[in-house]
Parts: sequence; structure tokens; C-alpha cells
Amino acid sequence: MTTSMRIALLSDIHGNLAALEAVTQDLRHRGVDAVVNLGDSLSGPLLPLETAQFLMAQDWLHLSGNHERQLLTLASDAAEASDVYARSRLTQKELDWIATLQPRLDYNNDILLCHGTPGHDKTYLLETAEYGRARLATPQEIGARLGVVSAALIACGHSHVPRSVRTEEGRLIVNPGSVGLPAYDDDHPSFHVVESGSPDARYAIVEKQRDGWTSELIAVPYAFAAMAQLARQRQREDWVRALQTGYVS
Repeated sequence: MTTSMRIALLSDIHGNLAALEAVTQDLRHRGVDAVVNLGDSLSGPLLPLETAQFLMAQDWLHLSGNHERQLLTLASDAAEASDVYARSRLTQKELDWIATLQPRLDYNNDILLCHGTPGHDKTYLLETAEYGRARLATPQEIGARLGVVSAALIACGHSHVPRSVRTEEGRLIVNPGSVGLPAYDDDHPSFHVVESGSPDARYAIVEKQRDGWTSELIAVPYAFAAMAQLARQRQREDWVRALQTGYVS
């Protein structure tokens, strides 16, 4: 690997094509060497098919998230509404593409990519659900979830919380936040909400410099009204509020 390397990290697009296009336009001006998509790309009431087609046309590295797994494996009567809608819009071509994706990849000896934690796609790495919120995890919690790794940079998604943590060993863990869904509630492992307080699309750029990895967390404003209107048409008022404000209703 060269002494300088810049990688754009995207995650949790959730079918929000307008946000994805805004992020893509923004990163084109930032001189990145590669783009990595950490998963949960399609699930939601917006534009899953069009988002899949956009992503499949990019020369990016893609991971699967828990929602990709759920799209392929859960029966409709057991699936979340967002997964049911996305699955109904996708053709076999997109489903076959999803089936090729993995939730964890070693980018090289220096970089580990995962959607949730290295061991599970539905566990937060940097957050812990407690008292109805997702708080910053303790160093002990992060270490237990990370396990034994040798990479100097770990990129994760899933929680939608933009965050950069450097461990005592000097490893940098970066969650770029969510491109397409700035707030949500979940009952796994217990009920909690995640709120960014902004409708902006989020992503990150990490850079390998002589002294190690650095990170930049980026918020991109975009025209979210059309996506909120789509959510309203699909009778998903929870998404309308989240897309418009970055808060849970």
C-alpha cells in the first residue's frame, strides 16, 4: 500500500437514491482512491430497485448488511415492512447481486470492513442500546465485540451514528453514519431510538498518512422533500419525520 490512501466510506443507504446521488457528487470533488459501501443499501419504502441499479453500475466495493440478509432469507409474514417493500420491487438480477455480497471483508492487511461487528451483521460495534438510546460503547464493550483483529483501520456501519474511535492500541474505528436514513427506532436488542438531528446525508473519508489513519465525517445537505413524499405515499410517516428532521416522531 502507498504511503497515502484515501477511501470514501458509505453505509446504510436504505434506498434513498437522492441522498446517495448527493454523496456521490460530493465525493467526486475530494480525490478519493476507492469507495466502499458497508451495506443496508436497499431496505425501505423509497427507491430500492433504482438504488440497486445505481450501485451495481459503480466501481465500488459493496458489503451486505443485515437487511440484505433479511431480504434474501425472511418470509414476508416475518419480515419488516421495509424489507417486504424492497423485496417486492427487486428483480432476480438484483437479488442475485445481493447474494454475492458478504458482511465482512478484509480489504487488505491494514483494513477490516464489516457492517455491524466482525462477528455479526446486527450488532453495534461502537454503540450500546440502553435506556431507550444508543450511547457510546465503553472500551471494554468495543474490545469484546471487535475480538482479535490485526487491522489498523476498522470500518463499520449499522448504527447510523457517525463516529470515529481510536482504541488504546491505536486502531481507528470509523462509522460513516447513514447516507439515507438519519433517524429510526429499533427493538433489537431492546427498544431504542437513534437520531442525528439533521436530514443530511452522511459519509466519511479515511486517509492513510505516514503516521497512521485519519478520518473525516461529512454531512451533505440534499433535496430530501421528494424522498419524504415517497415515504408518505407508502404510508410510512415514521420515515417522513426522520427524513425531514433527523428525529424520530
